Amino acid sequence: MTADRTNAAFSGLLLGLYAGLLAETPWEDFLRDLALYLDASYATLILTMPGASRPGALVTPGGDPQTAEDYIESYFTSDPFKGLPEGKVTAFADFVQGDARTSDFWRDFLEAAGGDQILGVDLRFESGFEARFRVTRDSSRSNFAVAEREALQELVPHLRGALRLFERLQAAGAEDGVYRGVVEQMGVAAIILDHDGKLVRANAVAERLLAEGDGLALAGGRLRLTASDAHRALDKLLRLLKAESDPAAAPPQRFRIERPSGRRDLAVVAKAVTTPAFMRGGKGAALALFVSDPGQDAAPDPEAIRDLFQLTRMEAMLAAALAGGGSLVEAADRLGIAHNTARSHLRSIFAKTGARRQSQLVHLLHAGMT
Repeated sequence: MTADRTNAAFSGLLLGLYAGLLAETPWEDFLRDLALYLDASYATLILTMPGASRPGALVTPGGDPQTAEDYIESYFTSDPFKGLPEGKVTAFADFVQGDARTSDFWRDFLEAAGGDQILGVDLRFESGFEARFRVTRDSSRSNFAVAEREALQELVPHLRGALRLFERLQAAGAEDGVYRGVVEQMGVAAIILDHDGKLVRANAVAERLLAEGDGLALAGGRLRLTASDAHRALDKLLRLLKAESDPAAAPPQRFRIERPSGRRDLAVVAKAVTTPAFMRGGKGAALALFVSDPGQDAAPDPEAIRDLFQLTRMEAMLAAALAGGGSLVEAADRLGIAHNTARSHLRSIFAKTGARRQSQLVHLLHAGMT
């Protein structure tokens, strides 16, 4: 088979490269296309940190899954084809010389992988991680020629750019996860709406409130507040954001939502989402609502308390019960322990946390968990 390396094929390859940033398994389709582009059997991407005992990710669409598993478990650390000149396409046979040609890797793994007709390029980034691209041909076929090396080398700047974007997306996703976790630990519902009031995202606490339908719910994908005055305030705010030249300059607004059940009102803080001017008015995020439920049981997780303050399991369970608003007697009854035992545990908790009173302990626990 003769590879198609026309301008159209190159453009299609780049399209797949950048589209792969948003795929569930990054770059599977791109690696398949890369193998076709270079007339190879398959292409592989390895993401790792230098000195790691296992790769962070290994993607080889079309390759044998067992061979990939064997590489991860048995051959990754002994692979002689690593530490290549940064950004330079290198052939396996040119790089690996001497004793490596008689190693277990050479004899066992390469036989299963189809031979040593491999082109590679290593890219290293300031944060420390490495991306290793490998393109392999079965040993039954002719080896890669200069044309394939040059074609892969031409791709290197694009590979580097896409991986830099991928790194930023992963870092942003990790940071977003931390912030969402903190908000949920505090028992706050976070709801993000577009300019038309349609739901863009909701955290787990918000999903629970929406499912209850007691004060707020979704209707046709739009947020609907049961209290008419609160819903009018929300609509007015969304209209203002559409007309505002700089929505981010608008101060946060606060209001309450009455609940048909008669439970305590939900407290809401509404804040404009900062987006570039060209994204305003569309289906992107426009308004963030932070909703707190005063009646919610906000007891911290006992395991988290145990880890943070080095308490025993029973001490942590008692501390969590007290943090949830109960008295010592109520907490003891809930845990099924004697009141004197609970008092003994409380003295130990005071000693380990530095708290002197129960109210101080509760404050310390909530502060420590958020």
